[in-house]
Amino acid sequence: MSQQKSSMAQWLRAAGITLVTLGAALAAQAQNAIEAVTTSMQSGAEVIRIDLTQPLAVAPPGFAIQTPARIALDFPGVTNGIGRSAVEVNQGNLRSINVVQAGERTRLVLNLKQAAAYKTELQGKSLLVSLEPVAGTALVTSASASFAENRNRDTLPLRDVDFRLGSDRSGRVIVDLANNQVGVDIRQQGKNLVVEFTKSTLPEGLRRRLDVADFGTPVQLITAQQAGDRVRMTIEPKGEWEHSAYQSENQFVVEVRPRKVDPTKLTQGVGYSGEKLSLNFQNIEIRSLLQVIADFTNFNIVTSDSVTGALTLRLKDVPWDQALDIIMQAKNLGMRKNGSVLWIAPKDEINAKEKMEFEAKAAIETLEPLQTQSFQLNYTKALIIAQGLTGTGASAGGGGGSGTASRILSARGSVIAESRTNQIFVSDVPSRLAQVAELIQKLDVPVRQVLIEARIVEASDTFGKSLGVRLGGGVINTRSTVGAMPVVTSNPVVGGAFTNQPSATTTFTNANFVNLPSTGVAGNGNVPGTFAVSLFNSSFSRLLNLEISALEADGKGKVVSSPRVVTADQTKALIEQGTELPYQVATSSGATSIAFRKANLKLEVTPQITPEGNIILTLDVNKDTVGQATTAGFAINTKHVQTEVLVENGGTVVIGGIFEMTENNNESRIPLLGEVPYLGALFRTRERTFNKTEMLVFITPKMITDRNAAR
Repeated sequence: MSQQKSSMAQWLRAAGITLVTLGAALAAQAQNAIEAVTTSMQSGAEVIRIDLTQPLAVAPPGFAIQTPARIALDFPGVTNGIGRSAVEVNQGNLRSINVVQAGERTRLVLNLKQAAAYKTELQGKSLLVSLEPVAGTALVTSASASFAENRNRDTLPLRDVDFRLGSDRSGRVIVDLANNQVGVDIRQQGKNLVVEFTKSTLPEGLRRRLDVADFGTPVQLITAQQAGDRVRMTIEPKGEWEHSAYQSENQFVVEVRPRKVDPTKLTQGVGYSGEKLSLNFQNIEIRSLLQVIADFTNFNIVTSDSVTGALTLRLKDVPWDQALDIIMQAKNLGMRKNGSVLWIAPKDEINAKEKMEFEAKAAIETLEPLQTQSFQLNYTKALIIAQGLTGTGASAGGGGGSGTASRILSARGSVIAESRTNQIFVSDVPSRLAQVAELIQKLDVPVRQVLIEARIVEASDTFGKSLGVRLGGGVINTRSTVGAMPVVTSNPVVGGAFTNQPSATTTFTNANFVNLPSTGVAGNGNVPGTFAVSLFNSSFSRLLNLEISALEADGKGKVVSSPRVVTADQTKALIEQGTELPYQVATSSGATSIAFRKANLKLEVTPQITPEGNIILTLDVNKDTVGQATTAGFAINTKHVQTEVLVENGGTVVIGGIFEMTENNNESRIPLLGEVPYLGALFRTRERTFNKTEMLVFITPKMITDRNAAR
């Protein structure tokens, strides 16, 4: 009997366990589920009816996407019971409905033809989703007017109205609300934006007109005034603009930006390039809000356990990355991205974790065993690389700069440079050795070479003219003695010389009363030509001489110098040719010594090859010649050009020509007589010179791709 009781007890216990298991299974089957989704038209608006097996406690959270136009609703703890994941509608503004179950959560997505606002309402076991009409401009007005519903019973005052300059020349109007329950309506009225705050009052100190035109944003004026139980704020922008509005807790922000040139891009400000979305949450948990962002962006968001709290957030047509930034700023959160994973935590926690990671890394470097690795250098000198790794010398590249190089090796690292084999031996931790190997791979490359050909052309054009006159006269007297009375006789001139009889005394007087001959042309060694005319009286006793001297000189000259030099990229090259002139200098002891000065043709150039294949040239061109001799030695005529130009490969550029023009007109004359028309030419001399000199420098750089190019 006792055995029957015992077996009965065991059977009852087993039956009890089975009943419990069956009850749990029935409870699981009794989980809330979506049974049906239907659509209808009510008062001109589309209504989507979602029937569930059990009534919902609160309306499901959701968000809207502008492009493509979608509305998403999340049902936590609800399964998909309609037996399919897609429902085709193609009626009104609604294309189709997707019902997708993921774990213990089901998402219902309304695929729209145009973006529209929506409202949700609970009726028993059903959820009604009403879409606003989308007829023309009515869609914009309806979608933008219902920003936030009022939940305050009492009329409360606004705290502050402020304006701030945002990024990318955007203007931000910031309003501090009394709480997060204030209703907000925003709409575009004509060319202005009108924002109304329901159940609100405006203190006397805020009833002002803000002129913000000097900030350079589209916003020009902001006016706030009381209108019944509402506060009406009018924002007056100018030009082409667009706006977005969002609310974070008690702060409401309207951002007005200049409209982008490309309407297909959704970039809103610097750094915000995500798709637009609209959110409206009242006291939602931060972790749930971040999950909504993760579902929208397909990013994996990992939140720290210390991320807690709730947030009231309303966004209207805001890029998702800006929405995430607003959420993190409201709760003082930070973010670190690793591939497609976003780790979000309080900023202090992120900073502390990064500090610990850096300290641990530094501690490992001080304890990690050192390794030695050799590197064979092919194009760079080993000593230069060694100086760059240790931070000694002028610079890591060995270019002779004055900057101080930083140390690349760790504090325990060392390097030995072997100049004979052009190798370096580096001892350091493995992580630093990997960095050194990567650095050497980038530095030890063949340097491109450049052929620079210069043509220095000096052209001269000289012209000179000189005209002068010499005017004089003479008297010939011959005296003969016959008895006591002298007899004056005249003798002719024979062959240009006067002949006198032996018995007579002849005297000849000749004087130049106008003596203004040609002096020649400066810089020309030729003697002026002369033309003389003599006039005699009938008895040959009077003589008048007229001599005209003139010289006209015209000269042209050209000197071409063509220095060429080949150098490596970013390496200075110098080529010069000329003469060294000796001169005496006094020493400190009083003796004299010989020093030399150069009169050279010099080309100094530093090329730099740009990524586009052009060449930047830093040029210093000297063209010196020996000048006139002085008591202290020869003077040096100098022509100097120093500049920096950008030239295409194989192109020619003309730099810094020196042009000099000299024109002189000189005239010497006898006062009064030299001013007489026509005859005045006999009493004056004239000299005119006109000289032109010009120097041009032609530079042609060419990158050398093979050895034969430099020949």
